[in-house]
Amino acid sequence: MRVAIETQPGGAGPNEDWVAGTPNLAVVLDGLSTAGLETGCRHGVPWYVAQLGSQLVAALAGPDVSLTAGLAGALERVAALHPECDLSNPGTPSATVAVLRQREASLDYLVLADSPIVLEEADGFTVLSDLRVDEVLPELRAEVEQYETHTAEHKEALRRFVTAQRQTRNTPAGYWVAASDAEAATHALVGSTPINRLRSAAVLSDGASRLVTEYGMATWSEVFTILRNGGPQELIATVRKVEATDPTGRRWPRYKSGDDAAVAFCRW
Repeated sequence: MRVAIETQPGGAGPNEDWVAGTPNLAVVLDGLSTAGLETGCRHGVPWYVAQLGSQLVAALAGPDVSLTAGLAGALERVAALHPECDLSNPGTPSATVAVLRQREASLDYLVLADSPIVLEEADGFTVLSDLRVDEVLPELRAEVEQYETHTAEHKEALRRFVTAQRQTRNTPAGYWVAASDAEAATHALVGSTPINRLRSAAVLSDGASRLVTEYGMATWSEVFTILRNGGPQELIATVRKVEATDPTGRRWPRYKSGDDAAVAFCRW
């Protein structure tokens, strides 16, 4: 498996996405926004995704460890790296997880939260994503989206939304993400597909997939054409060009003008 990767921040702040590729593995993590709220952790989201990503790649180096078990073990080891932090804080650093792993003639996948994996097959595309987060607190989400980005009203509405959203993370009534509790791994979407059915695959954070899912400015077929011709860098550049036409979020209401983006493009 050949994996091309790229990640870029969405603005002036540090990049909270993380991506890695090996000859048999592709991993994308998307750190969740803190909206400036207290997290109980002195390290921050960029530190968390770097630690979790590194631990996950190491855990899945061998084919005999399931993706679920590998993620659970990685979560436990990262939690053990900062016991001085308040890991019970509902805002403790967290992330979405999307993983592809080649194992002989099959391709295993794991998706936790809304970073999608898209499989290009001979007869179309299969999108693997966990969208439970979209069902949480729709009224507060709509309140955020009514304001232009960079306004005081937007910032305050986002703080209220994230504050309430934190109370539903990793609970049966809400949605599941990678944080401090290894149980979250058992709630991931997992499966396997034969490699001979695939032409290529893409593992994306939602900062990249939104070109299709949020903005509607490309089809998956067009996205994979961009990836084949220009690679992950060109896909992210295309997203940025689209976002530049709507810097305040009037056409496409969103949490920030540009989101961090990560892409792993897999071919055989």
